[in-house]
Amino acid sequence: MHLLSAMFLLLMLATMPCEALYPSPEEGWQIYSSDQDPDGKCLCTVVAPAQNMCSRDPRSRQLRQLMEKVQNITQSMEVLDLRTYRDLQYVRDTENLMKTVDGKLKIASDNPRTLNPKSFQELKDKMTQLLPLLPVLDQYKADAGMILRLRDEVRNLSLVLMAIQEEMGAYDYEELRQRVLLLETRLHSCMQKLGCGKLTGVSNPITVRASGSRFGSWMTDTMIPSSDNRVWSMDGYLKGRRVLEFRTMSDFKIGLNFVQHLLPHPWAGTGHVVYNGSLYYNKYQSNIVIKYHFRSRSVLVQRSLSGAGYNNTFPYSWGGSSDIDLMADENGLWAVYTTIPNAGNIVISRLDPQSLEVQQTWDTGFPKRSAGEAFMICSTLYVTNSHLAGAKIYFAYYTNTSSYEYTDIPFHNQYSHISMMDYNPRERVLYTWNNGHQVMYNVTLFQVIKTSDD
Repeated sequence: MHLLSAMFLLLMLATMPCEALYPSPEEGWQIYSSDQDPDGKCLCTVVAPAQNMCSRDPRSRQLRQLMEKVQNITQSMEVLDLRTYRDLQYVRDTENLMKTVDGKLKIASDNPRTLNPKSFQELKDKMTQLLPLLPVLDQYKADAGMILRLRDEVRNLSLVLMAIQEEMGAYDYEELRQRVLLLETRLHSCMQKLGCGKLTGVSNPITVRASGSRFGSWMTDTMIPSSDNRVWSMDGYLKGRRVLEFRTMSDFKIGLNFVQHLLPHPWAGTGHVVYNGSLYYNKYQSNIVIKYHFRSRSVLVQRSLSGAGYNNTFPYSWGGSSDIDLMADENGLWAVYTTIPNAGNIVISRLDPQSLEVQQTWDTGFPKRSAGEAFMICSTLYVTNSHLAGAKIYFAYYTNTSSYEYTDIPFHNQYSHISMMDYNPRERVLYTWNNGHQVMYNVTLFQVIKTSDD
């Protein structure tokens, strides 16, 4: 993300003129005019940011490429050093043998009559023992060529570094990067102040990692605000108890720096959510919701979700004991499920995060077995029509007005079998578990932004 672009976006947030700005989705923060109301106020669309914006800076890419080349050269040097040491040791071990052969050849050269059949055979045997030296010498020749190539690569790296230095001029790149990060933080703060909006689009998938079985769930804390960067992974959908906690998203990507939590009760389904440092999940073979606190490693509260179906009574279309789906958005903690009196239609309940008591309930009228997955954004439930390839966001229920509409929001189901789909309001992205792949989607929300004259 370029510094001038970030500053320009901040200026737009402050003044909000009705001018259009249409950057590509990869550029991160996007704010652009879409319409005007009768009073002349600017109606704008805000697109949530793509991840790791600063990583797209051209100099960052160049430096990463340079680091990769340096790593490759380092590895080559290590291999070369190891091989040279090994071969040199072999030459040293055969030094006495070479001296013996050299002595016998000198004697035979000075006095050919001493070369009888027996001594000739001995000389021949000694020469045979020296034959393995030939490939060693050939390798030395090849290594000499490698050294020349490494020299050229180092020279090229020096030229590239000089070019980057000239391009940066008198500016300190680290200082610029810190300024961009500060602007990014301010933009994110502005985004949170903008409030909620209506989902109008989903980005292309971003595959974070491929791990685990076909079914599972992964998540970060959904509480706003939160400085918690931990990532949790729960493989499988039935009778699981092991939760892996990674320190950061970077650690999760490479599968390092994690601790394990062993839940006191097994889970059912994949509809788990982490909210304010606690894991909320459905207890196996029951309609009980459990709140497990990670830092104390203890169950703080558990409560039955009255009348809720469980054990594959009313799952999503893919099955997997997905009867009870817990989720969080900008307005709190929710449970999505169904009951027999509701005839298998999706029910939404807002839960008290502390006591797990139901605060309010809505009957959406949408059959849960016809839904692939569902998630909440800004008190609105969005439902997909399938968990397979070709799925789209097909239905929306607005709890604020107790109304619904059918939608047509496509998204790319890259790995063809989604078993978990949840929205994270802190990051404004969708988390999915797709056939053993952990995938993210950025979302586009339509919002009305008031100008400073309002």
